[in-house]
Amino acid sequence: MDLFLTDAQEALRQEARAFVDEHVRPGADARDRAHEFPAVMVKAAAELGYLGMLIPEEYGGRYLGNLGQCLVLEEFARVDASTHVTISVHNSLVSAPIREWGSKELKARYLPRMATGEMLGAYALTEPHSGSDAAALSCVAVQDGEDWVLNGTKMWITNGASAEVVIVFARTNKEVSNAKGISAFVVEKQPGLTYGKKENKTGIRASETVQLFLEDVRVPRENLLGEVDHGFNYAVETLNGGRIGIATQAVGIAQGALDSVMDYFEDKPAEKGAAFATQDVDFRFAEMATHVEASRLLCWRAAQLRDLGRDHVREASVAKFYASRASNHVCRSAVAILGPAGQTGDAERLLRDARVTEIYEGTTEIQKLVVSRALKASRG
Repeated sequence: MDLFLTDAQEALRQEARAFVDEHVRPGADARDRAHEFPAVMVKAAAELGYLGMLIPEEYGGRYLGNLGQCLVLEEFARVDASTHVTISVHNSLVSAPIREWGSKELKARYLPRMATGEMLGAYALTEPHSGSDAAALSCVAVQDGEDWVLNGTKMWITNGASAEVVIVFARTNKEVSNAKGISAFVVEKQPGLTYGKKENKTGIRASETVQLFLEDVRVPRENLLGEVDHGFNYAVETLNGGRIGIATQAVGIAQGALDSVMDYFEDKPAEKGAAFATQDVDFRFAEMATHVEASRLLCWRAAQLRDLGRDHVREASVAKFYASRASNHVCRSAVAILGPAGQTGDAERLLRDARVTEIYEGTTEIQKLVVSRALKASRG
């Protein structure tokens, strides 16, 4: 499998880099401090097709595939992880499953508006009492005539306050427990769908994270995503793509941390930046760069396998596991090398942002379980 980029892919990477440096980097620290949702950046990204990276052209998207999406998203994460996750969730966790399992009517109704940014997407699986054990959810959906009626509470929902469309997972068969009997619904914003306060988080603070409350939310029968009682299968498969997205976020954050250190010392006079030339610091740079490169290649491998339609469950979890751990290590090293200067600015923000990459889209421990089970299965 060729992991080298084509000329077109390299051009895409450079295009995204120029865009984020011009439009996203300015004000990233200020947005983080103010917990300000990056609405302007999202709108600008939509104009370049970055909200339709997994949407086919026939629905108005700019389909780039998973590897192409990785190239773009890494550049966003390099300067602002909050804007990255806003766009990543919209693409990987919302537009992709609608494209994959939605009816022709659902695709025609939502994908064009999602591609243009008219409708921002959110993904509602996690609940207050079912974190890593997502199959234990208690949100329910009951048929009432031509509609489904949804009731329940969702937790840690990215884009939850601004989303116009939400994929909600709810139990449709109370006779079975855990993964069976769960369905997925495409839910538009409406009076019964409300959100709680925005969470005060350690990192990615410009990204919205809220509770969602569903109180007698009516969903037309045609807004069922795929087949009834098959929703958890869709959730798991969708998360494989989401994990590649968060692994890519970790790569971008780590690259940004490495860049911040290199930039800091680049123009320092020798007498003030002598530490930069010491072997210990040089070795740290080599370690940081190696972690970044290894993480990037793991992400590209998982993304290529997903684009080829091949099994990539293990590879997605390997990428998420390694890249998130490596990102935290690289960011800690950057802050340590910078010393007092590392307590403010990009390095400090990136260190905080890196922490969540080991938590959402499946914790590090969950990734270990996935990888170990895949290893055992391959021996059988």
